[in-house]
Amino acid sequence: MKGAAEDLPDDVGALKAMIIAERLRSARLQHLLDVLNRMHFGRRSEKMVPDQLLLTFEDTGIAMGEVEMIQEQSVEALETAGAAPARKRAPDASRPSLPAHLPRHEIEIAPGGCACSNCGGELHRIGEDRAERLDIVPAQYRVLVTVRPKMGCRSCGDGVSQARAPKHIVPGGLPSEALLADVLVKKYADHLPLL
Repeated sequence: MKGAAEDLPDDVGALKAMIIAERLRSARLQHLLDVLNRMHFGRRSEKMVPDQLLLTFEDTGIAMGEVEMIQEQSVEALETAGAAPARKRAPDASRPSLPAHLPRHEIEIAPGGCACSNCGGELHRIGEDRAERLDIVPAQYRVLVTVRPKMGCRSCGDGVSQARAPKHIVPGGLPSEALLADVLVKKYADHLPLL
């Protein structure tokens, strides 16, 4: 350290100027260190304020209240009309039916021809299979109902014809292709949480 002490000037003014310059350099370095620490260890933009989660639960409570009110109004309207409210059952007992207040959009898929493949007689409707899936039109949820009529021959009684069921992305699942695309875009492109 002998060399460091020998390099210092004897003039008091020059020493003060060196100390002030060193303090300014030290302050700049400390500022850069604080910025780097904030960037590395500071709060991230992805973190949420805990109070923000309460807003989600509040919106859910309001939506559930609106749904209950709509259901009560529809039951009251049916009772005043003199009809008992119809309860829909899903074909699969383990899965509840989709909400009745959602609009239904029916798609009917008829078999290829109207003539019996065995005898050539005219086919008539003897029943149908119904399958419901949840679909989305941007900013509107709806239920797609696929109707596949069963056509039978009155002439021979053997010829029953029905169109094939369309293939789904999720076999036996409720979501349609549009709903899955919407969820994926919101999750991975818009970076929204799955709530």
